[in-house]
Amino acid sequence: MNGNFIINIGRQLGSGGREIGEKLATRMGIGFYDKELIQLASEESGLCCEFFERADEKASQGIIGGLLGMRFPFVGDGAIPVTNCLSNDALFKVQSDVIRKLAEEKSCLFVGRCADYILRDNPRCVNVFISCSNEERIRRLCQIHSISEHVAEEMMNKADKKRAEYYNYYSYKKWGAAETYHLCIDSSVLGIDATVDFVEEFAKRKLGI
Repeated sequence: MNGNFIINIGRQLGSGGREIGEKLATRMGIGFYDKELIQLASEESGLCCEFFERADEKASQGIIGGLLGMRFPFVGDGAIPVTNCLSNDALFKVQSDVIRKLAEEKSCLFVGRCADYILRDNPRCVNVFISCSNEERIRRLCQIHSISEHVAEEMMNKADKKRAEYYNYYSYKKWGAAETYHLCIDSSVLGIDATVDFVEEFAKRKLGI
């Protein structure tokens, strides 16, 4: 076994999970992957990013586009399949293969996308869930997107529902439940930077580094 290790971060929208992940990955000198996985999955499969963006962290809903046999453009000048149809499940499989390949090649931090479940047989993983008080989440979303508190709350609830359905569907576990992760932490208690410190110390202790 090589010395690679993986940190997987699940997060509530507005919890600062992506920012925490980016800072932690930079500090530990490892690869950071969130939306970047969409581009990599597109390159790996030859399919347009649009398909992965539509399916991103969404549970299976059958055929994308809803029509059997609709045309799916590939990247570049390659052939366009006439009888192919793509489900969210098929796209999840492609993205899962990309995650496994990256984990074999180097140490990484993955945000969302069921990476903790996909890499469940890897003993060198640390699985973390970042939550936050609703008040702080709404405040952060209002600040980032310049929206009202009402719109921020709707966005927050919709994202939580989508992420939970996606995670629960593909992992057969429960999104956000303490027993699903090695560490669950509320980022509003310590703040972003101190949460990074805490998670880093926890990860190093668990991994023995």
